[in-house]
Amino acid sequence: MRFVAGLFSLALIAAPSLAAPQVIESPGRAPAPTMADTQNLLLLDLSTGGRVTILLRPDVAPKMVERVKTLTRQHFYDGLTFHRVIDGFMAQGGDPKGDGTGGSTLPNVPSEYNYLPHVRGAVSAARADDPNSANSQFFIVFQPKLNLDKKYTVFGRVMSGMQYVDAIERGEPPANPSRIVHAYIAADNPPAYQPAPPTPAPTLAAPVTLPKSGPTVAAPKLAPGDAPAQAPARRSSKAPARRQ
Repeated sequence: MRFVAGLFSLALIAAPSLAAPQVIESPGRAPAPTMADTQNLLLLDLSTGGRVTILLRPDVAPKMVERVKTLTRQHFYDGLTFHRVIDGFMAQGGDPKGDGTGGSTLPNVPSEYNYLPHVRGAVSAARADDPNSANSQFFIVFQPKLNLDKKYTVFGRVMSGMQYVDAIERGEPPANPSRIVHAYIAADNPPAYQPAPPTPAPTLAAPVTLPKSGPTVAAPKLAPGDAPAQAPARRSSKAPARRQ
């Protein structure tokens, strides 16, 4: 028995890694932030009723994360709508024009394709056909879309408040689009969530009393160039995109 116990003791001494495994960081890669890193927590207060907390990933997409932080601290995102929302796919926002054609005045951000997948809650940079055309727009994934991996830059993921993302009004564009009431970086000591003020109901014009009798007024005729404009054609729903 003493001989067996001695062999067991020698085995533990010879292989300490079995008793205390060590985590080895990949060389050249910055460590991923944690929820305690308030410099990398993006807070979106949505008109759908609550606050969404997004963990940003500067370890894999430093340029896009820096862009979002800069615009957030400029209050760029406050009041912007989710202009393209496809059920079972994603909600896209961050466009000051509200139609998918806009961006910030800052230069575009080059692609930073990485290993993060487009799973539920992933936050990724929208872009035009040019891979290096990301700017201010982003989309939040409702359901996994792994065919987008390494084609769009994932730069964060929703850690809490996904129910408020799920409640975003659908449409391309939505009839009554949901919006970002305020966006904050958690390190900037933002106030607690406050619901958006209700939109005032439109004031109805007073009814016009017509005379009981009199000449009939004919409806005006439209000139050839006065025809009502047609609604714009719907965009393809295959992938999030910035229009050029």
